[in-house]
Amino acid sequence: MKIAAVQMVSGMSCKANLEVAKDLIHQAASHGAELVVLPEYFCILGANDTDKLAVKEDFGRGPIQEMLSKSASQHKIWIVGGTLPLRVQSEPNRAYNTCLVYDPLGKCVAQYNKIHLFKFKKGQEQYDESKTLVAGDSPVVFDVLSKDGNSWRIGLSICYDLRFPELYRALSDMGADLMLVPSAFTYTTGAAHWEVLLRARAIENQVWVLAAAQGGEHENLRRTWGQSMIINPWGDVVSKLPTGAGCVMQDINKNEMLSVRVDLPVLEHRTL
Repeated sequence: MKIAAVQMVSGMSCKANLEVAKDLIHQAASHGAELVVLPEYFCILGANDTDKLAVKEDFGRGPIQEMLSKSASQHKIWIVGGTLPLRVQSEPNRAYNTCLVYDPLGKCVAQYNKIHLFKFKKGQEQYDESKTLVAGDSPVVFDVLSKDGNSWRIGLSICYDLRFPELYRALSDMGADLMLVPSAFTYTTGAAHWEVLLRARAIENQVWVLAAAQGGEHENLRRTWGQSMIINPWGDVVSKLPTGAGCVMQDINKNEMLSVRVDLPVLEHRTL
């Protein structure tokens, strides 16, 4: 199955970001991608954390979800919509940071609400997602039948989730063969930890990992790390885009994963 990670440098206009995302989805699909993954906050990186609340949508309607659904059906591909803010009826001043999955008919078939909310403070750089977001509470997988007839179980995660290996072990226990990590890692934390954490999640679970990132200097003066990449079940980075908008693509196969698990059967040796 050919998969694609879309990297973006999203700005403050949701409409403009959707056009960029649509073009990059088309680019990936035209090169044969069956599964295309957008980064976290592909639809907006505002001047303030609260700006995303102005574009939050009810599940099942809104321009962001409409673009994702139409792009999936137009290109007859699977699209994982990075993240978008979804309304929480009981919390008018916050939202879910949600990853939605669309099948080739344009139907939304999976929804994952980010479980772990980022908080970081170093000098003048500080973030606290709990001020604007409501945390999810459940791991999510979905199934894809690729054109070559293989069935793939795919696990969802988002950015800061990457620091919590227990989530990925739960996805592994649910049968995941491929784990997705749409992200907007800061330049500071990304430079220190991004690749090592991604490779660790692939190695310890013996799965493919795809990480679609924000990467560059943004209109709001924020700087994200980028380095969108695809990692094989042995932990090798097989495709990578350092910075800027574009696509990372790779043909993946289940035999490579199964071979790693036969040669080094760590999952069979678990005792806890």
